[in-house]
Amino acid sequence: MADEIDFEIKGQELQFVEIELDPGESAVAEAGALVWKDASVGMTTVFGDGSDDQSGSFMSKLVGAGKRLVTGESLFTTVFTHNGQGKAKVAFASPTPGAILPLKLSDYGGTLICQKDSFLAAAKGVSIGIAFQRKVMTGLFGGEGFIMQKLEGDGWVFTQMGGTLVERELAAGEEIHVDTGCLAAFTPTVDFDLVTAGGVKSVLFGGEGLFFARLRGPGHVWIQSLPFSRLAGRMLAAAGPRGGENRGEGSALGMLGNFVQGNN
Repeated sequence: MADEIDFEIKGQELQFVEIELDPGESAVAEAGALVWKDASVGMTTVFGDGSDDQSGSFMSKLVGAGKRLVTGESLFTTVFTHNGQGKAKVAFASPTPGAILPLKLSDYGGTLICQKDSFLAAAKGVSIGIAFQRKVMTGLFGGEGFIMQKLEGDGWVFTQMGGTLVERELAAGEEIHVDTGCLAAFTPTVDFDLVTAGGVKSVLFGGEGLFFARLRGPGHVWIQSLPFSRLAGRMLAAAGPRGGENRGEGSALGMLGNFVQGNN
């Protein structure tokens, strides 16, 4: 059973979650996610996701930590426990622009499949594992959807998503196609596969890749408008071989402007 915690999401595009703990309650977060905490909240770094008994064997803890490493997370998580009296607060922030999505796992059958680097924080007791795509084509060409995180438990979990979030409740047999990078999370009842993005012209010049993620209901789906990989790709493309110099984007006289301003 996960700890029962209270929380509040603050901010718009650059959000953080403020969690309120009762005495003895704990929250688990990614290493480096802390914004601030009350002095009575103690901090302990552990192998894995903090959901298991840390008195177990070294090998069992190493296996749990290895699962997190495969999904792109750190080997360690940090457990924050309220050791004082009354209420205490601790806050965690997403490292990228977007939204923090709070989800009560018990509302979704106790399991959620998310993009591999989405976990931010949770009530202690939530388990973070691996969800491999079993279909060969999906495994080979699924991109960011090949290895995903499996969040299990009955408590609150906070996931970080890029851009704006859209939720879709799919009826049985209802199908949608999503860019593989924009697929943020879905419930295990949703069937996840790949479909081709179109004909040869669309594949070569459409800019959407070879495949879309095909999601078929029943179940719940969360879609993010700006995955970090897309944002990073645009930033690298804008910087180009000149290392991010001012290139006067949006101006036909950009090169002349650079010369006048001494950028060349």
